[in-house]
Amino acid sequence: MSTLELSRPVLSEPLTRRERVILSNLTEDVTLEEIASKLFVTRNTVKSQVRSVYRKLGVSTRADAVACAHAFGLR
Repeated sequence: MSTLELSRPVLSEPLTRRERVILSNLTEDVTLEEIASKLFVTRNTVKSQVRSVYRKLGVSTRADAVACAHAFGLR
């Protein structure tokens, strides 16, 4: 087993399909407003979904969420 596999984070809960979409968008250099417009939802909806993603990943920043996405192979 490689060091990367040993240090791979564990999700507290699985991400929903929509949360995976949100996480994928967070890897791009776009604002929450731009994500909301692209997904035809309000900015507050995106903010709520981002908070849920952060909670499940155990992170508090966008950069940490993107790093987890890469560690999980989600992006």
